[in-house]
Amino acid sequence: MKNKNLDLQNIIYEQFARIGKAISSPKRLELLDILCQGERTVEVLAKETKMTMGNTSQHLQVLREARLIESEKQGMFVTYRLADPTVITFMNAIRTLAENRLLEVEQIKQQFLKQTNSFEAISYSELVNKILDGVVLLIDVRPHEEYKIAHIEGAISIPIAELEKYISKLDKNRDIVAYCRGKYCVSSIQAVEKLNENGFKDKAGGGREERSRVRRGCAG
Repeated sequence: MKNKNLDLQNIIYEQFARIGKAISSPKRLELLDILCQGERTVEVLAKETKMTMGNTSQHLQVLREARLIESEKQGMFVTYRLADPTVITFMNAIRTLAENRLLEVEQIKQQFLKQTNSFEAISYSELVNKILDGVVLLIDVRPHEEYKIAHIEGAISIPIAELEKYISKLDKNRDIVAYCRGKYCVSSIQAVEKLNENGFKDKAGGGREERSRVRRGCAG
């Protein structure tokens, strides 16, 4: 009986290990993070992760074999989505565990922020009040697909890839807040830098001329 119990444990742990193997690649974690925001085609995923179609398909196959995602063919395109909402919980747990146990995560984040211009973070409650007061213009720099699924009320959709063509239409005398998909997404920072390069300045933040940013988490 003892040997049978050990055999059962080994078999079960082998199944658990399938999940570990599937997320052992940074790119596969990135793909899961994007799919936390909503379903995507292989073409869109390849573009967002800056991988070739072939590499993207291979990584997606590994995630599908681990039952973390599922796919559906719609006409000429194959669309991928999370297999279960608990994958979002799983991704958030990985992020929290890494932040709590790996000092390198905070060190890397701080080092990155030092290399960028000074930005003022803004809380969600403060942001809502500023929108209601008409003080700021809120832009959502995530892809249109994510904006359609969910967005902060009052935000307008200007994906980072399309920001350049919208700049001339924005009011330079109005404070602008940019937000993206999560705390490790850099799209809002890129948007702020692009706006600052084109003469947009935020007079808020203790008199400092800087741009504010707010972010959304994977489960948001």
